[in-house]
Amino acid sequence: MIINHQPIIQRPLSYADRLERRPLAEIETVVIHATELPDLAMAREYGERIHYSESGTGNSGHFYIDRDGRIEQWVALDRIAHHVAGHNGNTIGIELVNLGRYPNWLDSRHQAWQETCPPEQIEALIKLLETLREKLTNLKQVAGHDQLDRRRVSASDNSGLLVARKLDPGPDFPWARVLKSSGLKKLKDSQE
Repeated sequence: MIINHQPIIQRPLSYADRLERRPLAEIETVVIHATELPDLAMAREYGERIHYSESGTGNSGHFYIDRDGRIEQWVALDRIAHHVAGHNGNTIGIELVNLGRYPNWLDSRHQAWQETCPPEQIEALIKLLETLREKLTNLKQVAGHDQLDRRRVSASDNSGLLVARKLDPGPDFPWARVLKSSGLKKLKDSQE
């Protein structure tokens, strides 16, 4: 695939061929994530970690978009990446490199998002979504990771407090612009 006259950099994870296959027609939803890490190199380090010994695979999205708009694909579309618990089979995970709450993800005193997405990153995301929509006939909607994973966990600084496990893609994510430009609908929130 080519986005904005630039090819998507293919960097399959070491275990990508061990991920379960699926027909492209099953893909209905894109899930937008934030890495909550300082850079793409650290995200790759996390992505290569094996979490599932029976399959020899780990957690990762399909695409990663760096702050400058560069896009890397780590998992093929016809493979199921582990990016959001309980929702992987019919989704594509797109990770935006962003600090989020790094390194104090679950500290109740550090739940504010540290940065907004740069324009180059959002523009690359929109172009990627447009391209995916053309390629995947059943792709109709997009969701935030925080929409699909609403679990609350004990705060790392005070086990008596609960914090959201996931907040990505972040409170300042430009949903209106992304939805208007991509032609995708936002997944209906079951709690609205």
